[in-house]
Amino acid sequence: MELKKIFENNQKWIDRKLATDAHYFEKLCEGQSPEVLFVGCSDSRVTAEELMGSQPGEVFVHRNVSNMIISIDLNMNAVVDYAMNFLKVKHIVICGHYFCGGVKAAMQAQDLGILNPWLRNIRDVYRIHKSELNNISDENDRYNRLIELNVQEQCINLIKIASVQKAYRQRNLQVHGWVFDMRTGKLIDLKIDLPKELKDIMEIYDLG
Repeated sequence: MELKKIFENNQKWIDRKLATDAHYFEKLCEGQSPEVLFVGCSDSRVTAEELMGSQPGEVFVHRNVSNMIISIDLNMNAVVDYAMNFLKVKHIVICGHYFCGGVKAAMQAQDLGILNPWLRNIRDVYRIHKSELNNISDENDRYNRLIELNVQEQCINLIKIASVQKAYRQRNLQVHGWVFDMRTGKLIDLKIDLPKELKDIMEIYDLG
């Protein structure tokens, strides 16, 4: 896309918004109160607001390669902390997608330079679930299952965070694991059992 086209599209978007609500941008300036924190992939085909049909101000969004929750990622931790302690969102969604390039790269035996430490976290997911994944003969099916398991493990990583545990106990925060199927356009709820997962990890990860 040409940069000139982006500014033309921006003006058309402004015109459409003002045509339906002359005070639209004034209202945007009043602040945000999203109920959902969406953690998704940086993939340009997976735009959070569009696939959910949400409007500006409704969803707080964080995106990175393969929708990862990594404990030493200060960017992610800042987003989660702000969502928990200031926005006080009611839901956190970890959303992966089929045909994820980051997950596929993690399945390859190759040196990817600076991406290696990031993708190592996905390889760890494979290691944890190796028995299940190695029993899937079709490579594409195995790839898609790893995408689902990665979402599951990132939900578990999320609930290891102190502010998330606190929000769950004090105001019943809900954590969801989804996958976007770009073959159909549908969002698939993996139905992560948050109480069960919390019970399983609290012996080690209970942060009070």
